[in-house]
Amino acid sequence: MSATGDRLAAIAERLWRARREGGRTPPPTAELPDLDEEGAYAIQRTLIARLEQDGAVAAGWKVGMTSAIGGRAGAAGPIYGQLLSDMVVPQSQPIFAGELNGPVVEGEIAFVLDRPLRGPGVTVAGVLAATRGVVPAIEIIAGRLDPGDHTAVDFVADNAASALAVLGGALVPVDGLDLRLVGMVQSRGGDVVATGAGARVLGHPAASVAWLANALAAAGRQLDAGTFVLSGSLAPAVPAQAGDTFTVEFDRLGTVSVAFA
Repeated sequence: MSATGDRLAAIAERLWRARREGGRTPPPTAELPDLDEEGAYAIQRTLIARLEQDGAVAAGWKVGMTSAIGGRAGAAGPIYGQLLSDMVVPQSQPIFAGELNGPVVEGEIAFVLDRPLRGPGVTVAGVLAATRGVVPAIEIIAGRLDPGDHTAVDFVADNAASALAVLGGALVPVDGLDLRLVGMVQSRGGDVVATGAGARVLGHPAASVAWLANALAAAGRQLDAGTFVLSGSLAPAVPAQAGDTFTVEFDRLGTVSVAFA
């Protein structure tokens, strides 16, 4: 391994330790100011491999920085991260806010695939044809980086700041469902704190999944049948703290909720 490779591996080890201990670590660009996306994803893959050595198994993916603004040419994002089995929690399980660094809550549409998707050239139509169904979901973002200004590659290395995912009820088929028009209302303790619609996610949530399949192809990977993908937030993230209960209601998709202790 080259000297640069050694440094990337060392950063991944620090991120792994921060995740295990609930702590923080300096952003990778503090050590490697010229870190590019390729190097950041190399750190992410090493981090995931280290977590899998601890017994976690692959469960799904998330796409971040997917707002309509983030999708414009020259803007940061989208980025992706991998979700492991110990990151997926049932709605009935309380989340201990004190174990996470500045957690925020996002309401998202999760795709569950019936067939594999491998880029390049995956389209919205291809994603919808390969989708078994969609479910309402909550992603909890809580990274491992020290507070301060961070670049997109810092977040990539930190597995896109992924912490936990909560999936809602029964799968809803996508046939005849225009996901761009699916509305969302997010409440905290009964008070509405965010609203949004599917079109906020790269213009169409399935476009986010297509982007992911095509991005993974560049690394020789694919989206497997049975996997799920958190496609991106329908509204800005909302901070969470102990005692909060969030309910996210989606038009035609149902409801998902999470409580923080």
